[in-house]
Amino acid sequence: MKLAILGTGFIVKEGILPALKEVPEIEAAAIFARPSSKEKAEKLASAHGIPQVYTDYDALLADPEIEFVYVGLINSVHYEYTKKALLAGKNVIVEKPFASTAKEVRELKDLAISRHLYVFEAVTILHLPNFAAIRENLPKLGKIKTVAANYSQYSSRYDRYLQGEVLPAFDPQRSGGALYDINIYNLNFIIGLFGAPESVTYTANIGFNGIDTSGVATLKYPGFFALAIGAKDSDSPGYITIQGEKGYIRAIGAPNELSSFEMNLRGSGVTVHSRLNKYSHRMVHEFQEFAKIFAEKDYGLMEKGLAISVAVLETAEKARKQVGIVFPGDEEKA
Repeated sequence: MKLAILGTGFIVKEGILPALKEVPEIEAAAIFARPSSKEKAEKLASAHGIPQVYTDYDALLADPEIEFVYVGLINSVHYEYTKKALLAGKNVIVEKPFASTAKEVRELKDLAISRHLYVFEAVTILHLPNFAAIRENLPKLGKIKTVAANYSQYSSRYDRYLQGEVLPAFDPQRSGGALYDINIYNLNFIIGLFGAPESVTYTANIGFNGIDTSGVATLKYPGFFALAIGAKDSDSPGYITIQGEKGYIRAIGAPNELSSFEMNLRGSGVTVHSRLNKYSHRMVHEFQEFAKIFAEKDYGLMEKGLAISVAVLETAEKARKQVGIVFPGDEEKA
């Protein structure tokens, strides 16, 4: 599986490239950057043994050796670059969030299916053994009553934001903000387990340029509710709790890593601790799963993943619009 990586930012340097070292099924065959970032791309290529560097996206897409493109660029261009790759006959892995709007996600999903291409959203937690084990153990908790997930991390860019400098992470024109960045993991965890909610309500701290620097989404399900808390303007230990009539499951730590969890069934007197992920790097499992799906031509499993992507973006879009956040791709008001 020969992969071209788009971008030279943090997710590429600290995420994709180190993780791929443990996934021999995938070869990093090329890296793409804007002409102004060509030197960064060349350094990464040299350090990681990547044979090709492109600054022309059309030229990359014309390369017959490339089977997959990984879109590791800013949120607002995910749709554009993914669509162009699919139209060129390339399979795609797109960094979360899939796109700026649910309409864009549905369009990309339909385009991939119509051309029988593979498109995956890179959401680490959905592919971790710990997530699979939590899903398997859910029935033991009985009727679910409350779910809460908190991923809060003071952004390295927030101090500059307070000084009036708007970088992509806090720019609505780049589809930034806490909900679409850090809180999207919580939404994926909740919706990945329980499906689309009946409704969502979003309460947020809104910055000077109309972006959410932190917020809480309340998802309503039949018989219970779920809270998704995400902050880029303050810190908190990360956690996830699922409370049922017969017990609870609790994960401690950043929800994007889901490194361990514990389960306690009421009356058992025993707390079972589980740490099932096999790799120190959180992205290895998802790359392995993408490679396996592609090798085994398991199109149905890919479509199940896309259904979660659609439900998550539909929920996120409804939430952000409640607090007046406007992104590129939003339809003009009538």
